[in-house]
Amino acid sequence: MYKSVAQTAQDLNMPVEQVMHYIYVGRIKAVHDGEQFLVNSGQFDTYHQQIERIKEEIEIWRNTPIPDDIDVKDED
Repeated sequence: MYKSVAQTAQDLNMPVEQVMHYIYVGRIKAVHDGEQFLVNSGQFDTYHQQIERIKEEIEIWRNTPIPDDIDVKDED
């Protein structure tokens, strides 16, 4: 499905100017229909999967308790 640059920027949580820069340098593939650039949203499937995986790993890391330090001795 093709989306406008503004819609793509909103989906990626990026400024429109950054998305346009990525289009110009070739990091985002887009077609120009004579009036505007259109971006195929299918090229971001892997990106969204990686973001979700990273969010899950961060949540696991946050929920992992800190182990007791084996070098601490209670001498009180």
